[in-house]
Amino acid sequence: MTPSRPYVLRAFYDWLLDNDLTPHLLVNAEVPHTEVPHQYVNDGQIVLNISPGAVVGLHMDNEAVSFNARFGGQPLQVYIPMAAVVAIQARENGAGTFFPPEPAYEQWLEAASDEDEPAAPPEMEPARPEPKKGRPNLKVIK
Repeated sequence: MTPSRPYVLRAFYDWLLDNDLTPHLLVNAEVPHTEVPHQYVNDGQIVLNISPGAVVGLHMDNEAVSFNARFGGQPLQVYIPMAAVVAIQARENGAGTFFPPEPAYEQWLEAASDEDEPAAPPEMEPARPEPKKGRPNLKVIK
């Protein structure tokens, strides 16, 4: 059976937003391929605000959560494998859930830790907008 974590995560995310709450992810930053700002990691974990106002390009699929966000004024790309997602909760009242261990992720973690040269996750580079070329094309509409 496929893991339920990505499906439950997306459902709780939508539910929290529908109730005007701020979704936060609790992430195990020590899981292989996890790309988070390490200066904000405490005890191997980090809490990330994933509300639409805090992140750009949020993508949650069955493999990972990824987005761009600013940390200390610096734009960074964040990549979180599903195996690293510990919980999703609302900042305001703690509504949400902790995810139990799942056999598929335990196997993935064993395989990832056994790899001599793991597959490179997306690079954690500052997200820079492409500079526009040419003249602006604004038109006055009367």
